[in-house]
Amino acid sequence: MREGLDDEQRKRRPIDSSKLSLHGLVRHTADVERGWFRRTLAEESIPFIWDDPTNEDADLFPLGGADWAADRARWESECEASRAVAAPRSLDDTGLRDGRPCSLRWIYTHMVEEYARHNGHADLIRELVDGSVGW
Repeated sequence: MREGLDDEQRKRRPIDSSKLSLHGLVRHTADVERGWFRRTLAEESIPFIWDDPTNEDADLFPLGGADWAADRARWESECEASRAVAAPRSLDDTGLRDGRPCSLRWIYTHMVEEYARHNGHADLIRELVDGSVGW
């Protein structure tokens, strides 16, 4: 995703009505990994990474002081934590989401949907930022 892009391009929001940027999507997916695997499945009592009670979209925007290398490393770390949480469990094992059981099977299915949706967003954003298109 970052090939050939500078910091400003990764943070650019090319659609006026949207808070989505390539950098913001990486931050968002880090929080999604944390939310579903650590908070829901492992039932860890940890905050969201960019928790801001005054801005429910703090992972996405604003990104003025956001650091790409640190945020990408955070995403990679959360993905590794997700794998560690899921590895010893079966697909039918559950955690709690809003007080209701939620299986690892459901979480995996949701994560496929989540990444598919956001990869589509990233393709469109990248094309709008610099004209690059996928194969």
